[in-house]
Amino acid sequence: MNRLGGRWCRGQQGRLAAMAFPEAETGMKIQAAVTHAQGAPFSIEAVNLSGPGANEVLVRVVATGVCHTDAVGRDLAVSPYPVVLGHEGAGVIEKVGANVTGVAVGDHVVMSFAHCGHCANCLTGHPTVCATFNELNFGGRMEDHTARLHQGNSELSTFFGQSSFATHAVAHERNVVKVDKDVDLALLGPLGCGIQTGAGTVLNRLKPAFGTSIAVYGCGAVGLSAIMAAKIAGCPQIFAVDVHDNRLELARELGATHAFNGKKVDVVKEIKAASHGGTHYAVETTGVPPVVRQCLNALRPLGTAAIVGVTPKMEIDVHNDLMAEGKSMVGVIEGDSVPRVFIPQLVEFYKAGKFPFDRLVRFYDFADIKQAFDDSASGVTVKPILRAS
Repeated sequence: MNRLGGRWCRGQQGRLAAMAFPEAETGMKIQAAVTHAQGAPFSIEAVNLSGPGANEVLVRVVATGVCHTDAVGRDLAVSPYPVVLGHEGAGVIEKVGANVTGVAVGDHVVMSFAHCGHCANCLTGHPTVCATFNELNFGGRMEDHTARLHQGNSELSTFFGQSSFATHAVAHERNVVKVDKDVDLALLGPLGCGIQTGAGTVLNRLKPAFGTSIAVYGCGAVGLSAIMAAKIAGCPQIFAVDVHDNRLELARELGATHAFNGKKVDVVKEIKAASHGGTHYAVETTGVPPVVRQCLNALRPLGTAAIVGVTPKMEIDVHNDLMAEGKSMVGVIEGDSVPRVFIPQLVEFYKAGKFPFDRLVRFYDFADIKQAFDDSASGVTVKPILRAS
């Protein structure tokens, strides 16, 4: 490394950012839940928020969903610390930066994942696998490589291009989605990630043909969203698998035709018997290796399993689990969605009574963020949503 690299560049970037955005030093005072170190508890503190810069918007956060990915961000150092997490925000635009044309002050918006908008994947309708997805969502900085969040002389990392565990957030206009003002805005944040992931995996990626069957493993927010989407798609057999009877009961109410408790029955045997040889499709949301094997083994020949759970290293028998019966296993991120197209579609399904995702939700005050995460981890609440104070 030469003498102009490393620390010098980072410090110089900060000074250049302050020159470009004078608010970077003083900023707008907001409240945010800060994670100071790996595994550290959330701490609601005063933070300076600068911007919005060119192509960015300032959003007053009304509510934000609590997602497992936020727990991963807190505990597994996927972004630099200190960081303000939160990536399922919904709110009202209060200010727009230069060159913003797609949204305006007063619009209700859902904030989704960041993407560049110009790589081959983005341009062909697959922004969920943007060439710079990891950098933009987990790198801690905005697209222009500067920080928007500060405490004193220290920078705080931004998460998913929004950091919505806060009273206000700055996001690129590309990753905000204008939504219908007739729908309760506090309800809509989870459409930006978890609910989009489950529903999109079915409707955008698997696209089950008429008369085909599907099994969904794990009945959390992602899995239950997949079940509701499978009902919309017209699957005559929808199998729900979980280890909590209360979630299986909810799965039935939302569209599952069969429900199996993995602690009580041989799931593969039961599904194969009921589906006459296995399902055409599977959505695996748990990330638990034995359950991943189950989802593959319960497929019929030529079946396809979509893996959306964060799964550790594991072994599979490629010949017997996949190749011998022509099965496919695919990874799906964020439901392979184009948020500005798909989220309004989900809102329309909700308004028509076909996608009652509000049944998954429980609201918490922002100050009760720890309780919301505890209830999510224990399964007490399927999808917690934090309301801003």
